Amino acid sequence: MAFPETFLQDLKLRNDITEVVSGYVSLKRRGRNMVGLCPFHGEKTPSFNIYTENGSFYCFGCGVGGDVISFIMKIENLDYVDAVKFLAQRAGMELPENSYDDSMSRLRTRVLEANREAARFYFKTLMSPQGRTGLDYFHGRALSDATIRHFGLGYADGSWGSLCAYLKEKGFKESELVAANLAVRQRSGNGVYDRFTDRVMFPIIDLRGNVIAFGGRIMSDKKPKYLNTSDTPVFKKSENLFSLNNAKNSGSRELILCEGYMDVIAVNQAGFHNAVATLGTALTHEQAALMKRYADEVIICYDADEAGQKATARAIPLLRGAGLNIRVLTVPDGKDPDEFIRSRGDDGPNAFRALIEKSGNDVEYRLQKLRADYNLETSEGKVGYLGACVKLIATISGPVERDLYIGQLCREFSVDKASFMAQVDSELKRGAREDMRRQNRRLLNDLSGRGDRLDVDRAKKPRSSSAEEALVAFLINNPDSLGYILGRVTAEQFQNSLMKRYFVYVSERIEKNLDPLSGISGDFTEEERSRLFGILHKRSGIAESRRALDEYIQVITEESRKLSHRQVEEMSAEQLMASLGKLKENKK
Repeated sequence: MAFPETFLQDLKLRNDITEVVSGYVSLKRRGRNMVGLCPFHGEKTPSFNIYTENGSFYCFGCGVGGDVISFIMKIENLDYVDAVKFLAQRAGMELPENSYDDSMSRLRTRVLEANREAARFYFKTLMSPQGRTGLDYFHGRALSDATIRHFGLGYADGSWGSLCAYLKEKGFKESELVAANLAVRQRSGNGVYDRFTDRVMFPIIDLRGNVIAFGGRIMSDKKPKYLNTSDTPVFKKSENLFSLNNAKNSGSRELILCEGYMDVIAVNQAGFHNAVATLGTALTHEQAALMKRYADEVIICYDADEAGQKATARAIPLLRGAGLNIRVLTVPDGKDPDEFIRSRGDDGPNAFRALIEKSGNDVEYRLQKLRADYNLETSEGKVGYLGACVKLIATISGPVERDLYIGQLCREFSVDKASFMAQVDSELKRGAREDMRRQNRRLLNDLSGRGDRLDVDRAKKPRSSSAEEALVAFLINNPDSLGYILGRVTAEQFQNSLMKRYFVYVSERIEKNLDPLSGISGDFTEEERSRLFGILHKRSGIAESRRALDEYIQVITEESRKLSHRQVEEMSAEQLMASLGKLKENKK
């Protein structure tokens, strides 16, 4: 069952969407709306809108939209029931009893409880004789016992069943252990076994202090070297960062982005508590946007090997796209941060601080990398290098910053600044043309519906889909028009299955005197509700009239009478003639 309508309305009244969102996003007023940088994708120009009149949000950059419940579901990675609980607790409200299906909420709770018990078990094992291998490894990496306790590090022994046995004794079901990805089912289907064995364990903790996942490093030569929890009801590796729970409390608006768990822990132990790392994957747009919530600048501190340099090159545009300032720390002698700090002994923290202080920004780093590709002792090499610099500088959005590097290069190589600027301007115009072509292709795809996995009928029936979309938006904005609409068109006449679902849902709620969209967060998927709010807000500036409504209805009626190729093929000659006769009659 759903939450009572009166409860949901009261919940939203007590959780003003502007106040809730402003706890995560810096908002500014623009007319009647509030705008800010989207917390769900990286961007430099605000495209995230709060519509205060109807308590909704929509991002024109990434297409995410919904109400205040949807926002909390997305940003806190909660299901519907847990998001309602979150907001109810924020507003000091009690949940109505026995009025909702909390099966997923209960599963999430059990997964978190299982993870917490697993973390305790792994730590206890590490400190026992069975965990000697793991403890020696950590001590060999110069980690103190205080650091081991602070990060809750542990050890999974090699028995393949000790954790499962322990958690079963604690009352956990096999299905719950599998859902947490702590256990794997036997191929026979009978029984489960531990996912992590003979590995030192790194608990991954979210911003609320919950253990949501684990990373494990093998103690033998077996592969893979690192094994991470797969996505679960409480964890998505592309949307979380290791040790962000520590970094957010460091008091700094600067983050040190490391490559792995041990680097983060070593940097923390050296006194730098603002270090984070990705979770076994390359940096994602979601992680860059997450960092923007807690930092203004990111220091990339990846390993100095080839893989680390490639990862740095991939991370720079993502972080820049999120609006973050970037510096790149290069560790000398090909060492990673952990090795560097240990190799300096007691002076390790001071030596690492010196590296941070002299680290250059990402443009300086990329210019330096380009130098290595050309022989600057030759004219040909200088021309090639400066040509590459033109393309790099053209990617810089700020004109002042561009001018700074242009001036430096022109002075160094005795190049006429006007000539260099002309090449940069030419590259900027070329990039602008490419961006325009990409936008046009994207717009054409949006209009045609090609490649739309959610709205698969749009490409097949573009005319009827467009009219049905407009009709749904009109009905939501004008609920009192339902009787007029139902007297002229029915849901069965809709050719687009997604628009039909929206129409039926909204119509039924209006007939029951309910708000058309107050229950949407619990009744549709994230993608479905985002699409609906996108339809509403993209049409918000269009003046709607009864005449426009009649045109939408006329198109839907006309399109519903058309026969598909398959229907024509399956008709007998008599049926086909009769159908053609009806079409002629309708046109008179």
